[in-house]
Amino acid sequence: MSANDIPDRELPSSQPILLRAVRLGVIAGLAQLVVMSIVGWLVDGQTGLFGALVGSALSIVFLSLTAASIAVANLFIKNDLYVVMFFVVVLGTWLIKFVAFIVAALLLRDQPWLNPTVLFVSIIVGVIISLIIDMLVVAKSRLPYVSDVKK
Repeated sequence: MSANDIPDRELPSSQPILLRAVRLGVIAGLAQLVVMSIVGWLVDGQTGLFGALVGSALSIVFLSLTAASIAVANLFIKNDLYVVMFFVVVLGTWLIKFVAFIVAALLLRDQPWLNPTVLFVSIIVGVIISLIIDMLVVAKSRLPYVSDVKK
């Protein structure tokens, strides 16, 4: 089957699941931002607040990019090079996230205006929340084992 056999704008059946994961991830990330900001303020005042804000924001951005990159890569489904484009987008996003995380960690390492422990805990909480959301979204999805089959 070539890309021309796929009807216009037909996306993989996994697309709504990916978009739901992104949407829930952003909502949970914003809730995390509020809760961790309160915790950060209680732990270390303004520096704890800034650590929580920066850590939560980083986790929202970095963790949303994975599902979002898959959703964006699926837009190339009609292209004959779909598989190549898919991996270029997803792995390229992963590489950008990796480099950006290292740069952010180095830049924020010794900043006196934020608490590095609260920053670290906020990022870890974001990762755990993201894993839970991904697990729940996939577990509750009604996607058949074999999808997008053409007769």
